[in-house]
Amino acid sequence: MKLATALAVLLPMAAFAADGPYPVDPASVRQEGVAKGVTTKFSFKDSKVYPGTERSCWLHVPAQYDPAKPACLMVFLDGGGYVNEKGANKIPIVFDNLIAKGEMPVTIGLFVDPGVVPAPNGESQPRFNRSYEYDAFSADYAKFLIEELLPVVTKDYNISSNPDHRAICGASSGGIAAFNVAWQRPDAFRRVYSMIGTFVGLRGGDEFETLVRKTEPKPMRVFLQDGSNDQNIYCGDWWMANQAMERALTFSGYEVNHQWGEGPHSHQHGGAIMPEVLRWLWKDFPKPVALNYDACRGRAKEMLVPGEDWQLVSEGHGFTEGPITANDGSVYFTDIPQNKIHRIAPDGSVTVFMENTQGTNGLAFGPDGRLYGCRTGSSEIVSWDIASKEEKVHAKDIKGNDLVVANDGTIYATEPAKKAVWVIRPGQDKVMGTDRCNGVNGITLTPDQTRVEIADPGGRYVWDAVRTADGSLTYVQPYHHLHLPPADPDPRSRADGMKVTKDGWLLVATAMGIQICDQPGRVNLILPPPAGARYPSNLCFGGPDLHTLYVTAGDKVFKRVTKLTGIRPWEKPVMPPKPGL
Repeated sequence: MKLATALAVLLPMAAFAADGPYPVDPASVRQEGVAKGVTTKFSFKDSKVYPGTERSCWLHVPAQYDPAKPACLMVFLDGGGYVNEKGANKIPIVFDNLIAKGEMPVTIGLFVDPGVVPAPNGESQPRFNRSYEYDAFSADYAKFLIEELLPVVTKDYNISSNPDHRAICGASSGGIAAFNVAWQRPDAFRRVYSMIGTFVGLRGGDEFETLVRKTEPKPMRVFLQDGSNDQNIYCGDWWMANQAMERALTFSGYEVNHQWGEGPHSHQHGGAIMPEVLRWLWKDFPKPVALNYDACRGRAKEMLVPGEDWQLVSEGHGFTEGPITANDGSVYFTDIPQNKIHRIAPDGSVTVFMENTQGTNGLAFGPDGRLYGCRTGSSEIVSWDIASKEEKVHAKDIKGNDLVVANDGTIYATEPAKKAVWVIRPGQDKVMGTDRCNGVNGITLTPDQTRVEIADPGGRYVWDAVRTADGSLTYVQPYHHLHLPPADPDPRSRADGMKVTKDGWLLVATAMGIQICDQPGRVNLILPPPAGARYPSNLCFGGPDLHTLYVTAGDKVFKRVTKLTGIRPWEKPVMPPKPGL
């Protein structure tokens, strides 16, 4: 058995050799002279995220609550089991005692049961939504909680919106759901207690361990509890999965603590240590939960700049696409439905470069200094002189999506409707490069310009093709293996725009964010989309040193400074270092 911190002094390991009896923390017992909070029950039936569901909810408001001061919040999933003062957790008692002693802040408890769609008659079963809501590796439950249920509570109570003032707890499927809420929305919750968490293969939870290692670390404080006699069934081994999660969180630099025992799949152990876990979750409050990049052993440490997050550059557009950097460090991007091309100047100002663009989508600069575009509305590949805006047509009858222009002037353009990549040599007619891909969208060149990378939005691969001496493509194969949204009802990568760095990293805009692949085709790091934004459609590097990553996402454009260095495809090819295989 393993104990993570000084809890060993307070809760001896020998006490956890079986599923009880466990030592009773005084905070789990009603104490004389400690004021009782008020617990009330209500129902919620108005969900649009989970239509038709009904559920019971409870609120525990501590005696110290002052409506003039924002209170902290802690949410408990499978709430009926936690609000019961005769159960294993006894949260109303624990809250009252810890708050009275100043061992946790004034916190309102929200207890939420899973939804049920009532049976239509006495001869049928209700639809029990618990696994669908809790086990699904998606943002749906976080959306339900944050956008639907919490507004009902905050109408009557002054609850802080600061994510550092919010915690969430659950057990089993509720445990993975609690973690997932904070994982999906660290802008809303940052403190997590997961007991006997179901990080196994029910609805994609078995992918969490890998994605924690690969995804940019998030500001979360996490406590895990499990026992060696937990379930080991058709979908996975809870005991091993929880240990794997702890190791993944530690690898990625999270503030994580744990308590292992020998108990089975029950609340007994997790409930017994509840007071001590809450003391740890709320330690140092109101000091915020912070990232520790120094402790991170993943790619984030070498690719990202601590303290540099996404910054909004421009908003209020129809749909942004096609970002590309110019020689002066400025960035151009398209607004497809509004038929405009915008320019982001080096000083950050945004102006309209061109109007009436006929649905122009992807953009690229060429070695001649001209701005190239896929003008979808006219089915043409065109270019413009930046100064005079004089126009040339390079190819017709192509409903292009994206394009890239090589150092020798060769244009590669994708046409999704035909699953085709077209090759347009200077002064020559277009020729088919390949139609072997299952789908096409974004396109880019490798740093040495010997290969072309082609995004397939409907699958999980970026295809790779080798350039021949005349610019045609050969040896086409699905190469870069992307992650898919685990619980998406339409599980596609939605791979779109791409760019490469001088070191050979391939950055792909996908439904899960920016997936960064190494040269052998493996995702090493995932940058989630900016909080509250649509997933990215495209990206580029800009700024004078090409360290600033720009992304288009729905009606917005964002940027962030990185340690990566982009390249300009129209300049001299760059040979990246040999990758680790």
